[in-house]
Amino acid sequence: MRDPFRNPFPSSDTARHAIWQMLVERDIDAFLSADWSKVAGDFVEEGFIGIDAKREISPDKWRLAFPSLTDYRDEWLRQAEDFAKQSFAEDTRKAIFTTTTLEDIEIEGDMALVRKKFDGSLKKSDGSADILKWQTLYYCRLHQGHWKISGFTGYLPNPMDTA
Repeated sequence: MRDPFRNPFPSSDTARHAIWQMLVERDIDAFLSADWSKVAGDFVEEGFIGIDAKREISPDKWRLAFPSLTDYRDEWLRQAEDFAKQSFAEDTRKAIFTTTTLEDIEIEGDMALVRKKFDGSLKKSDGSADILKWQTLYYCRLHQGHWKISGFTGYLPNPMDTA
């Protein structure tokens, strides 16, 4: 059984290890504390682009929701603050780590294509559940000696053949 808290990439695979730390551990912890400053340094601001696939298979329905990092930051903070106001019946950190899989990182030179998937749910205090079932393709690059996010296509269906 996979340990959701364990980085699947050995520290000797420095690029993949660092990318996993950035996109899983640091991202989850920053989101749960609604603290953008914990991840602000993980982005390349110049040329950043974020696409919202709206959980749709057809690219015709995808939207350029985040034409700048500022646009993405504002939405990220809105979602994190909304999440923080909710009441859950389980450890949210453990549940999010358990639903998150990031095991596929393709690296070519100083660029990386990263596939992060969510498949699970969070039990709410009222008995309902937040369903986490989507995937994101992150476009990362080595920038000033560190792996950073330069864009993404997010909220893709998971799996892609069902929407």
